[in-house]
Amino acid sequence: MMQNVHLAPETDEDDLYSGYNDYNPTYDTEELENDTAFQQAVRTSHGRRPPITAKIPNTAATRPIATGYGSKTSLTSSLGRPMTGAIQDGVARPMTAVRAAGFTKAALRGSAFDPLGQSRGPAPPLEAKNEDSPEEKIRQLEKKVNELVEESCIANSCGDLKLALEKAKDAGRKERVLVRQREQVTTPENINLDLTYSVLFNLASQYSANEMYAEALNTYQVIVKNKMFSNAGRLKVNMGNIYLKQRNYSKAIKFYRMALDQIPSVHKEMRIKIMQNIGVTFIKTGQYSDAINSFEHIMSMAPNLKAGFNLILSYFAVGDREKMKKAFQKLIAVPLEIDEDDKYISPSDDPHTNLVIEAIKNDHLRQMERERKAMAEKYIMTAAKLIAPVIETSFAIGYDWCVEVVKASQYVELANDLEINKAITYLRQKDFNQAVETLKMFEKKDSRVKSAAATNLSFLYYLENEFTQANSYADLAVNSDRYNPSALTNKGNTVFANGDYEKAAEFYKEALRNDSSCTEALYNIGLTYKKLNRLDEALDCFLKLHAILRNSAQVLYQIANVYEIMEDPNQSIEWLMQLISVVPTDSRALSKLGELYDNEGDKSQAFQYYYESYRYFPSNIEVIEWLGAYYIDTQFCEKAIKYFERAALIQPTQVKWQLMVASCYRRSGNYQKALDTYKEIHRKFPENVECLRFLVRLCTDIGLKEVQEYATKLKRLEKMKEIREQRIKSGRDSTGSSRSKREGSAGSDSGQNSSASSKGERLSAKLRSLPGTNEPYESSSNKEIDASYVDPLGPQTERPKTAAKKRIEEDDFADEELGDDLLPE
Repeated sequence: MMQNVHLAPETDEDDLYSGYNDYNPTYDTEELENDTAFQQAVRTSHGRRPPITAKIPNTAATRPIATGYGSKTSLTSSLGRPMTGAIQDGVARPMTAVRAAGFTKAALRGSAFDPLGQSRGPAPPLEAKNEDSPEEKIRQLEKKVNELVEESCIANSCGDLKLALEKAKDAGRKERVLVRQREQVTTPENINLDLTYSVLFNLASQYSANEMYAEALNTYQVIVKNKMFSNAGRLKVNMGNIYLKQRNYSKAIKFYRMALDQIPSVHKEMRIKIMQNIGVTFIKTGQYSDAINSFEHIMSMAPNLKAGFNLILSYFAVGDREKMKKAFQKLIAVPLEIDEDDKYISPSDDPHTNLVIEAIKNDHLRQMERERKAMAEKYIMTAAKLIAPVIETSFAIGYDWCVEVVKASQYVELANDLEINKAITYLRQKDFNQAVETLKMFEKKDSRVKSAAATNLSFLYYLENEFTQANSYADLAVNSDRYNPSALTNKGNTVFANGDYEKAAEFYKEALRNDSSCTEALYNIGLTYKKLNRLDEALDCFLKLHAILRNSAQVLYQIANVYEIMEDPNQSIEWLMQLISVVPTDSRALSKLGELYDNEGDKSQAFQYYYESYRYFPSNIEVIEWLGAYYIDTQFCEKAIKYFERAALIQPTQVKWQLMVASCYRRSGNYQKALDTYKEIHRKFPENVECLRFLVRLCTDIGLKEVQEYATKLKRLEKMKEIREQRIKSGRDSTGSSRSKREGSAGSDSGQNSSASSKGERLSAKLRSLPGTNEPYESSSNKEIDASYVDPLGPQTERPKTAAKKRIEEDDFADEELGDDLLPE
């Protein structure tokens, strides 16, 4: 039989229709006549079966066996159907079709070639989904719960904590409904535990984010106590964090340790973080020895910057100098695990390599490396400044030790910054000479450090009003680093102090071009424009600065002041109102508001702000003067007395305040108290003419015997005054220098206090115009009021400025400018 087996030839190329005509050659009908076993089976079966008679006339009783090569033999069974099997050697052998799949001779008779059965038409439509089935409802509800959890997380990341909590609560409600439906439809084993865990965990997280700590702890307890949740024990770390925020340190440590016990040792990083939390909690409770044990273990297993810094803090708290040094050396030795800067320098001119380096020079990974390096430098600098004053006998020796350790490490560039911090420490100790000497050592260093040191030196000399030295070091700082905005600002300050405002503005502009966020330069250029009377440009500068520094009291005041100079009191009042909302206890801002309302004629509002200013700073003479005048205007002389008495305490050599006190007593009808006050004034100022005149009048009206004594003294003083006036008149024809000298001498002798200020002169002038001694002293007499009271303020344009007000209104640059301070600590 094997001789009839035909093997298909091997081909390298795949035939698209190969395999359709493959069939077992054993059943090849062409050789059936030569097959002895087959012929024997046919004869045996055919001989035993009766012939078939057709029930219908003219119908065939036999049908041929069709093969791929046509009909060769007609074989029929006794029932008129093809034979399906034969017995050979006592074993039944099944018969199979010998027609090739997809290709028959019927195709030669006109049937279409359809190997894929496409002639049968399209497939029947899919069975429609039953929306009302319980399984589908559960599936849709589960999908909705997942969506709510995602929306809650997204809202939290966007900062909308309230919405995140609402979504988390909604997800929790729907998840409970889902669980109940699953229990009704399926067995409890089919409940989605992962979904339940995620819903509860998200809800607890949102409670914690919204500071609803009790609810968060209850939710975490539900998760932790459910034994069906795997790895739920590590959530005790979150519970410990909540107790730490609530300052329940004992429970925080307890939960941290429980979490540490439930986390396997293979999770090394997680265990280190939990131990770090335990150490921080021990520091907060003051258990520094336990904290040291935790941080020492961390530094021995997996050293990191935070643990090293906290270890230094713990040793500093217990005062162990040697351990502080060792801990600082461990902190310095912590690996940063970042690439060197040489990696971002192109080694060749290959354009492809240059493009790659340019792409990775400022990508997210590079930014993360910079942040890590900046954090490391911050920890090292802070630790050095902390331990330097205590690890040695003096802070200078301690700084020197830290500098040497840093120089031998990978942070060698921090050594110069430590030296500058050493100079700043000298400044805090008021040792300016040592600070200057320390900074001068950097004159021969590289340009960056030289510029920083020269900037600080320039600032120091500027504060000491040594503008020549300040200018020279400002030039050195600018020449060392032309793009240093602090150096350019200090250079502008020195030029401003010399009065060259245009040139100062150029330096400030250059500083702004180098660093648009240099607020000191922007503020100073606004002051410069005010000096140049370019008010619109000054206002633009201050408004820009206000957009950057929203709550800066200095900026708000400058805007109000510019509006006042531009004669826009309404805008000035509005900005001053914003100022007192930022600094409600600023007495100068309150007095300025009172002054503006007084100019507008609103006495009640002016009184309110002047009174508030007096309440916060009861030593402002200008405010005291206005309040006393206000009470006299409103016929409350008794209330004005306390203000003039306070003014007399502040300026005991100014006679006008004591005269005003006596005048208030007199106007209120208390003549005896007024007389005693005038006598006390005469005892202190025996040559004051105004006091003697009032004494003569009062003694005459009351009928006292001292009237003759006071009258004699008054005549003698008046005669002396006439002689002085004659001398002054005769001296006008002499030389200019002699005339100036005599005028100064006469002016100083004309009354110890009447020439102190323009207000004093007005007071003396009106006091000299008192009525005669025979006129009565009724407090209701308008003439008497005019004669005895002089408005201390006088006309608005003649009001003298105190030193404080001059500093505010004239913009004393040394006090108000936001010039560059020392380098950040």
